[in-house]
Amino acid sequence: MKKKQSEQNEEILSQIEELAKNLGITVRYEKIMRESAFFPGGFCRVKDKNLIIINSKASLDDKIEIMGRALLPFDLSQIYVLPAIRELIDSFGESQQASQPD
Repeated sequence: MKKKQSEQNEEILSQIEELAKNLGITVRYEKIMRESAFFPGGFCRVKDKNLIIINSKASLDDKIEIMGRALLPFDLSQIYVLPAIRELIDSFGESQQASQPD
């Protein structure tokens, strides 16, 4: 069962990476060194280029979450996104809003 879930998560990550590529976002996996804490990665702009940098040591679930949260601000309405992927990305936005105080 765990192996099947892992394969599904690999496919989800692959789909989200493809979506990022279609949006003109470069995804890079790098060894991120930070003193005293693990930093999984996130979205940034460097010289007018959109990047998602992900710690290569991050778990598969963390990689999916980083990618999903990074894509939240982008307009996906004009791009075909598999319904399950769109729902997953939207769920990260909902959890972000729920954690913010009113």
